[in-house]
Amino acid sequence: MKTDIILSGVGGQGILSIAAVIGEAALEEGLYMKQAEVHGMSQRGGDVQSNLRLSDEPIASDLIPLGHADLIISLEPMESLRYLPYLRKEGWLVTNSRPFINIPRYPETERLEAELAKLPHTVVLDVEQLAKEAGSVRAANIVMLGAATPFLGIDYEKIEEGIRRIFGRKGEEVVAMNLKALKAGFDKANERK
Repeated sequence: MKTDIILSGVGGQGILSIAAVIGEAALEEGLYMKQAEVHGMSQRGGDVQSNLRLSDEPIASDLIPLGHADLIISLEPMESLRYLPYLRKEGWLVTNSRPFINIPRYPETERLEAELAKLPHTVVLDVEQLAKEAGSVRAANIVMLGAATPFLGIDYEKIEEGIRRIFGRKGEEVVAMNLKALKAGFDKANERK
């Protein structure tokens, strides 16, 4: 088993929390894991990208070569397109449909949607809306994690356990809300898979 994942978005969207939960779940599965340094998080609203590599064998490098990513998980649609050169032909892109407009001359939404529609393996969803329905728009990143879970090669229950460990210190209410958000994303991805 080997899964190479690109995580992308903008600062403040919760990329690090997604990586932490996946990491906890991977360790529970007995997998090796390497994560490359996250770039851009020093500026809220700046682009953020991270490489996360999981395997049942030791991993030599934390960087994913061009054309080798199995999965791109993106909380921002333009950022998802930025990393397409890393995605292998059979790889999946799981992205938010709602843009985070943080630059002048941000591309038109219709143009982004058209580019995403060209891809053979995508799950595009409005994670903010699903998170709001699950109880808190702040859980949008966990909705995205739920949508990506079918492509991780890690049991759903292990991802749930990762959420319990990462968010447990914040209280049972926060854990329950994140578990509900995870399920909302997971169910929506399975509809589109």
